[in-house]
Amino acid sequence: MATRTGIRSRPFEPLVMGMMWASAALTVVVTAAIILSVLFEALHFFSLVPLSEFLFGLDWSPQTAMRADQAGSSGAFGAVPLFAGSLLVTAIALLVAVPVGLFAAIYLAEYASMRVRNWAKPMLELLAGIPTVVYGYFALQAVAPFMRQLGETLGLPIASESALVAGLVMGIMIIPFISSLSDDMMIAVPRGLRDASFGMGATKSETIRRVVLPSALPGIMGAVLLAISRAIGETMIVVMAAGLSANLTANPLESVTTVTVQMVTLLIGDQEFDSPKTLAAFALGLTLFFFTLVLNVLAMKIVKKYREQYE
Repeated sequence: MATRTGIRSRPFEPLVMGMMWASAALTVVVTAAIILSVLFEALHFFSLVPLSEFLFGLDWSPQTAMRADQAGSSGAFGAVPLFAGSLLVTAIALLVAVPVGLFAAIYLAEYASMRVRNWAKPMLELLAGIPTVVYGYFALQAVAPFMRQLGETLGLPIASESALVAGLVMGIMIIPFISSLSDDMMIAVPRGLRDASFGMGATKSETIRRVVLPSALPGIMGAVLLAISRAIGETMIVVMAAGLSANLTANPLESVTTVTVQMVTLLIGDQEFDSPKTLAAFALGLTLFFFTLVLNVLAMKIVKKYREQYE
């Protein structure tokens, strides 16, 4: 029977292999199409606006003609304030999400009972399923007023829309990306490594620090990278909590904007598609793509280094 089943299944093997090859090829083709579509429009933008002005300019004010029959200013396309705003909000979000998510993962994987784990982990993962617009309303209606009142108490001038509020709420949003994946990586560490550590006289906390975390570090790095990508690509929370002002500042109490927010605003409205204002969105998208690519390469190098050390 096994031989007959094997013989009957052989004609389907080329079909299955063809389907898998087509699926793999489709992902490559779609990725290449996305990159090329953004690249061509970005090159068109850089033929109108110098690359040096875009990458190193300190003034972002893309006020160009909205239609061909209108007159408008030439605009300023210095994207440094956008990059700075994106990095500031993302850094605040990571300062919230990484410690909380990692400590939650350590508790769930090493200390929590199975009963607590069975209800705590799904509840924590529910945060990832909440729509970002709900987080935006939460930031606007709850976090921002609280931070303003706290600032008044402490004598700090916290703006109604600030990078701090956006970063705090975004950090809450990406906690599940770090906690859930890190928890899975720590659970996957072989039990024998823990037993060997205990057999050498190590305590539970020492075993976690010196055995479990180093062994799970590649997965934890992947979780942090996923959280960074999610934070950089977030738009709605920043629009509602941080504002649209392209301020070049490192002060988290002031209003800022990000690359993704400006990409959306540039493509909204009745403007000429070939104008620098519209094409700037593609230039921002291309820059964001290269930034995430460099981030991925750096994370892969870090993961490879620690894999070589601990395997």
